Amino acid sequence: MAIQFTVTLTKLISEMKLEVAYMPPSEKELLISSADINRPGLQLVGFFDYFDNQRIQLIGKSEMGYISQLTPEQEEAVMEKFMAAKPVAVIQSRGNQPSEIMLEKARKYSVPVLVTPGATTSFSAALTAFLNIELAPRITRHGVLMEVYGEGVLLLGDSGVGKSEAAIELVKRGHRLIADDAVEIRRVSDKTLVGSSPANIRHFLELRGIGIINVRRIFGIGAVKVTGRIDMLMNLEIWNQNKTYDRMGMEEEYTDILGLPIPSVTIPVKPGRNLAMIIEVAAINNRQKRLGYNAAHELLARLGMAEDIPRQRPPVTDYDEFYY
Repeated sequence: MAIQFTVTLTKLISEMKLEVAYMPPSEKELLISSADINRPGLQLVGFFDYFDNQRIQLIGKSEMGYISQLTPEQEEAVMEKFMAAKPVAVIQSRGNQPSEIMLEKARKYSVPVLVTPGATTSFSAALTAFLNIELAPRITRHGVLMEVYGEGVLLLGDSGVGKSEAAIELVKRGHRLIADDAVEIRRVSDKTLVGSSPANIRHFLELRGIGIINVRRIFGIGAVKVTGRIDMLMNLEIWNQNKTYDRMGMEEEYTDILGLPIPSVTIPVKPGRNLAMIIEVAAINNRQKRLGYNAAHELLARLGMAEDIPRQRPPVTDYDEFYY
């Protein structure tokens, strides 16, 4: 059974900088479990079929314009039915303060009423992004997450293979550490995985023979990042002479994480290989592939073997490139 994640209303109020018009006594117990938002125009005219009271109700300029045209008796009837449905929270945009009738019905049915100074559309987008992150499906993987040339690279491998040592070398070369040891991965959309570190171990890294170090304190704030997109996965393993490793990069491999296929490569590790440099090249090469260029395919085309080129993944659009 899938785990349902929640976020407290208290955290939502703090992060979105909302003004509290009315809050029931059980504020800390109120949990938001749906990332969807509803504009309750239909509900204000009496249509409650398919109404989901677990969604936050956002009242904008249109809804306020309709309410302002009602007589006090009509508004009372509308708010009675609306608040009786017990939505998880009601937010009014553009700094519009709720009427006394709305507050009266909110108190009667213990419905939180909040106010944001933001415009309806922009606030709705920001709130949806916040809820998508907080309520996203997630898993934790043992590994290291780095941002290398803007690419989110997740390093996986057995303990002791050299993930942390490679991370330190990458940091020294100007790249940024996101997470070491435990990587919390969230699926924030149908296209994007985002990784971060648990707050209690954030920016700490273990080096065998030295111990625990604080990367932010040693290398500066520019050497770390709190969260980042995962664009590719690299499996590090001790070089096996009996195993055949990919030398051309013709076929693209993917690893399924939370239902999304992530491009992956396997990198053999042995003394003398510059692992940090290999990771840098792999990150740049992955970006080129996402933009529609594959060096192996071009080489085959130059050799007159175009018929052997497998189908390429389509180039990304600017929207895909900067989705998160």
